[in-house]
Amino acid sequence: MTVWTVLGLAALALVLLFLSLRLRRASGLPAGEIIASDTSTWLPNAETLRSEALGLVGRPDYLARLREGVIPVEVKSGRAPAEPHAGHRLQLGAYCLLVAERYGRRPPYGIIRYADHTFKVPFDRALEGATRATVQALRDGAIAPDGPARSHSDPGRCARCGVAGHCDQSI
Repeated sequence: MTVWTVLGLAALALVLLFLSLRLRRASGLPAGEIIASDTSTWLPNAETLRSEALGLVGRPDYLARLREGVIPVEVKSGRAPAEPHAGHRLQLGAYCLLVAERYGRRPPYGIIRYADHTFKVPFDRALEGATRATVQALRDGAIAPDGPARSHSDPGRCARCGVAGHCDQSI
């Protein structure tokens, strides 16, 4: 191998490293090891997290192993609101509870990635309490036993729904 070949390969390696770092930053994923993914085939499929005690089952889009522990990442396709939607925060809170039970360490935060912005949401006592209260309200039947009433003001959302084929309220 000539010196020019080695220099060319080194330059190519640097360019590819720069591009990969840029793509990683743009993805909104944390700079740690992604240990599972529910959104692609290039990583191990995310295991379904379960909590018999809470009656919860869930699969975050990504699980990242960082110094702080295992962090759930939820990806949303829409544009970011000024603050994460309450339902998205509760969903992330449920994932944090499931991660804490599965991995034996409470995540200090979770991540919600919208198309144009990433939020690092602290898994504080307020979010934990709101999540647990919502889960308990569901278990206590505070919400109709046949499921919540659906909003059909957006036909596109109904068409994209994963249970539209089984829904008696679909349009």
